Parts: sequence; C-alpha cells; structure tokens
Amino acid sequence: MRSISPNELHALDDAVILDVREPHELTQARIEGTIDIPIGELVERLGEVPRDTTVYVICHVGGRSAQAAQYLEANGVDAVNVTGGILAWYQSGLPVTLGGAS
Repeated sequence: MRSISPNELHALDDAVILDVREPHELTQARIEGTIDIPIGELVERLGEVPRDTTVYVICHVGGRSAQAAQYLEANGVDAVNVTGGILAWYQSGLPVTLGGAS
C-alpha cells in the first residue's frame, strides 16, 4: 500500500480525497471538497469511488484509511493512504473547516 503525507497531498492539483470518517467526525473538522463515505458503508457504496484517477484516503489518524485503501486496491481502485489522517493535516497548518459540515 502506498502512502502520502498531508503536505505532499496538499501540493497536488485536483487530488480526489476520500474521507472515511463517520458523519459526527466530519462536523468537528473536515477538508472541503472531499468524497465522504464512512468506512462502514464503503463496501455498499464502492460504486461512488472514482476509478479513473488516484484516490487519496483519509481518516482521523490513518488506521481506518489504511484499511480502506487496502480494500479499494483489492477492488481495482488506485488508492493511497494519507499518513497521520486529518489530525496530521491540521497539525501541518493545512486548510480545514472546523465546527460544521458543509
């Protein structure tokens, strides 16, 4: 499984980010423009994940996103895990929306 740091991901143009956190987590902090599919719904919602581009998978600290990226890879998606999750993204000073989902 491939991984990428939040800073490396943020530097990419038009990256597709899949956030696999739960809805209540998204209300605390989120990255604008992500595809939001909780990991527990990923199997049934696999068709919503793009297959024509690399998908960067993020969660809170990187554990669930690693599992999701492995699952996606096994199902033909070019998936990359975001190391450290949104916590590392936030700690790196990258843009997040705090306190409410869009």
